[in-house]
Amino acid sequence: QGRPQGEYNFSFSGLKTAVLRAVCRDGKPGNPLRDDIVIADVAAAFQDAVVVALVERTVRAARVFGAKSVIVAGGVSANKALRRAMTEACDVPVHFPPIELCTDNAAMIAAAACFRFEAGQRDGWDMDVRPMWPLAL
Repeated sequence: QGRPQGEYNFSFSGLKTAVLRAVCRDGKPGNPLRDDIVIADVAAAFQDAVVVALVERTVRAARVFGAKSVIVAGGVSANKALRRAMTEACDVPVHFPPIELCTDNAAMIAAAACFRFEAGQRDGWDMDVRPMWPLAL
């Protein structure tokens, strides 16, 4: 449609790094947590920042692309703060699956691992992370 779509992508790596630096002594990841840190407060602030980012970009994208509705799915869709904020902010109907169906990829990853294990694949502890691991054996 000739509209830039990259501005609607989500990445929270910068936010996660900022939080890590803020809570560690001397701002260095790997150091112990600062003594004045209240984990619940950090978690609540992180959740608030993520909810705001998700809602603002989703609402903007829905308006720009003329969406008739918004569907929020996956593990994040179980978050009550996100559900409330998204429903309040959107100009169009927002749909969420029932909470019991709001899972992340852990089940899919476990199933893929099970199939690979049953097929005889074994990996050592030196196995590296692959962001786009193929599902086919």
